[in-house]
Amino acid sequence: MKRFIDLHLHSKFSAATSKKMDLQHLSKYGRQKGVDVLGTGDFTHPHWFKSLKEHLERQQNGLYEYRG
Repeated sequence: MKRFIDLHLHSKFSAATSKKMDLQHLSKYGRQKGVDVLGTGDFTHPHWFKSLKEHLERQQNGLYEYRG
């Protein structure tokens, strides 16, 4: 099975990115474009990490799914 994956996304807490780079918008537009898996490197930012913990649910395959 083919998967379309983008593992290098920045959040709204990274410099020079849109304030719409939140989980809700990333999930919505990722789906519209056919992206199956998104990854972020900004998990070390405290506010972004808090949002990830609040809105993502761990799946059996080890990935996390957006609850939104």
